[in-house]
Amino acid sequence: MKNGKNPLELVDRYLQAVRFWLAKSEHQEDVLAELGEDLRSQIEAKESELNRAATEAEVAEILKRCGAPILVAGRLAPKRYLIGPALYPIYTFVMKMVLLWILVPVFLFIVGPALVAHAGSWQAGAAETIGNLWSGMFIAAGIITLVFAIVERTSAHVVTACKWDPSSLPPVQKPDQKPSRSKTVGELLFATFGLVWILLLPNSQWLIFGPAAAILRGAPGLHPYYLPTVVLSALALIRLAVMLARPYWSRFPLASLLTHEVFMFTLLTIVLNYAGTLQGGEWHPFVVLAEAVRASSQYIKVAAIVNVSILISILIWWFGQGIAIIVHAWQLIQMGRKKSVLVHHARLL
Repeated sequence: MKNGKNPLELVDRYLQAVRFWLAKSEHQEDVLAELGEDLRSQIEAKESELNRAATEAEVAEILKRCGAPILVAGRLAPKRYLIGPALYPIYTFVMKMVLLWILVPVFLFIVGPALVAHAGSWQAGAAETIGNLWSGMFIAAGIITLVFAIVERTSAHVVTACKWDPSSLPPVQKPDQKPSRSKTVGELLFATFGLVWILLLPNSQWLIFGPAAAILRGAPGLHPYYLPTVVLSALALIRLAVMLARPYWSRFPLASLLTHEVFMFTLLTIVLNYAGTLQGGEWHPFVVLAEAVRASSQYIKVAAIVNVSILISILIWWFGQGIAIIVHAWQLIQMGRKKSVLVHHARLL
């Protein structure tokens, strides 16, 4: 281009540079056409303002305001997520539950005391516990992220292939009654993980004791409570699946949660009664030492610390479960009263 001839050629050259940096996709040409139209519109506006054709310098100034081609290509490229917005709330929920509600309590009440006793000093044991906890959290976070990244890459195809009928949509609900689908999905994933974990426990003590599995075993007296625990976990899974399939059942989530809490409270009460029953002048333990270290006085102290920690945890759980039953029972009663009032008003109208 010489002496300012054909300033609009700058636009074509600019678009060519953007095309070079823009990721190849089926929408590439549409994006470039839209960008070119926008630039030409700006040039036409400038020419209307000046009442003459734009010069090369004026066109160049407009392109400078738009930005360097490599930066513009970055802005125009399709957004890429490791975990997209649709799955991110579920991802954070599962991450918090696994890291904060599983790993931290296990290391705090079981692995930690065992490592402190084994190390001989609480400083060395605490340092080893923190190191193992950090490694465990890092590995768990990596696995969870990998699983959700795989789901993110495959979910688009699932959504595209999904066929649905608008007539099957549930009735419109009030905002305060609409269940959170993402939360339910997260709870369902976590409940599935929990049930699989419980089913694997009989064949892998490491899942509950971690490195302390070399010296600790679950007490034989707890075996009768394993099957009720599996049943309650399976029922929790079924409850969440029903909530996903029937989100418009407004009373079911609270009523089923209350029922599950009552059963869990009953099971915890039975377990606490078992622990408090004297046999030969001793409390029933939750964990016992492995045969190879049963005579070690050091490991006897470890088992005692772990048993006390588990007992305190179950007592806190039992107390919290009782409070939850009272709160949810009251909420269910209030929901029933509110519905009765609405039905009464509807009849009057």
